Amino acid sequence: MSDDIILTDSRLYNPDLAPIPKTKRRWTWLNFSTVWMGMVHNIVAYETAAALLAQGFSVEQALAAVVLANMILVIALWFNGVAGAKYGLPFPVLIRAAFGYRGAQIPVLLRAFVAIFWFAVQSYAGSLAINALFGLFIPGWQQLDHFVVLGLQANVGIAFGLFWCLHALIISHGMERIRHFELWAGPLVIVMGLIAVIWALRTAHGLGPLFYRTSRLTPARFAVDFPVAVTGLIGVWATLILNIPDFTRFAKSQKDQMVGQAIGLPITAIVFALVSIITTSGAALAFGSAISNPVILLQHFHNPIVLILGAITLIIATLSVNVAANVVSPAYDLVNLFPQRLNFVKAGIISIAIGVLFVPWLWFNNASTIYNVLGGIGGALGPVAGLMLADFYVVRKRCYDISMFFAETGEFAYQNGWNVKGLAAFGIGIFGAFIGLIISSLHVLYTYSWFVGIAFSFISYSLLMKSQPAQEVSLSPEAQEVEF
Repeated sequence: MSDDIILTDSRLYNPDLAPIPKTKRRWTWLNFSTVWMGMVHNIVAYETAAALLAQGFSVEQALAAVVLANMILVIALWFNGVAGAKYGLPFPVLIRAAFGYRGAQIPVLLRAFVAIFWFAVQSYAGSLAINALFGLFIPGWQQLDHFVVLGLQANVGIAFGLFWCLHALIISHGMERIRHFELWAGPLVIVMGLIAVIWALRTAHGLGPLFYRTSRLTPARFAVDFPVAVTGLIGVWATLILNIPDFTRFAKSQKDQMVGQAIGLPITAIVFALVSIITTSGAALAFGSAISNPVILLQHFHNPIVLILGAITLIIATLSVNVAANVVSPAYDLVNLFPQRLNFVKAGIISIAIGVLFVPWLWFNNASTIYNVLGGIGGALGPVAGLMLADFYVVRKRCYDISMFFAETGEFAYQNGWNVKGLAAFGIGIFGAFIGLIISSLHVLYTYSWFVGIAFSFISYSLLMKSQPAQEVSLSPEAQEVEF
């Protein structure tokens, strides 16, 4: 069946979930590069790189963790992005193949929850930049922090609300506006980051003290902390590994999505980690302490021009990552849950409204909590990625019948919409990822939670589905194309 022949009265169908026609797939390698630039360059990522130094890593060790994590990430993104680019379908639709059209709601809801969690974290981080900017121009603004509601100061609360409205403005015109916004937002942040590096190099007359500080970790401690750091860094983008088809469905070709992601993720992530470390190192000399929070660092300059330019850059950077990474995914997820009631824009607005309920200001500055959450995220989402990869590459041999994704009978109906084998494999993956929290002697497995989860689910799903009867797949010649 051709990918443009879909039963539009199906409860599983929505125009935002339908295959993108090839004539409307306009994202080139440049678009993917700039989207990743915009996502990688954000306040949380800046602090994460600097936090590794605070934990005792040397610069070389911290960079090694960043390089390894991002190389693993881009490989996973490449493989999981192929189906989206081939069929023009988003994650909530593709996952129906492994879980069934009803069972798919479980990973969809899990992924939506995690994305909205990250939206809350990034929104609060960005609102601090707005608060700092307003404090410079509005007399008495900082005195508003005496009024506290639910642990949130009034001035930060107003900034948070304004930042929320900026997200709604960008979302209001769908994916095309997001594409145009990311096209200039990512490169702008890079330029401002390089300016910060130049300042740090001039201040420190070189790379600064942090680059010459040796590791404070013993070999035994490093052997434990390094994989935790790598897993945590992967956990930051665990949601994107799943929902990368939400973006690659717009790709002009497989080559565009692969080249664009290769440039946009590992290269810019490494550059941004260096920007973070060099700037923090310069701050250690200029202000007497290694300030890893860029908003606090800006306030130390006491220079209106620096504060204005820096705050605007941080606001744009945070908007960029939040819209692309943390709004697109739950928007498609909610459309998938209520295809006859929601479209992409409405679902996006609902997603960011739910994000406020996570009250990130109550725990944002607790680094240990964030790393524990990252580990948990990786462990929970790894098994879903394992199922997607196993289903597409091992079980289906990279061939889907598009019509089955929107049919309540047929190949992806399984048992009344539930693939029991897929759910079992998902459970095995979750068990493997978190067993280390239950049995102390197996704690090392939790250290590698994302890797264990994805491996357990991939292997178990491949074995369980061997007994699944193969069905004939009828695709149009266009749908069968795979461009590399």
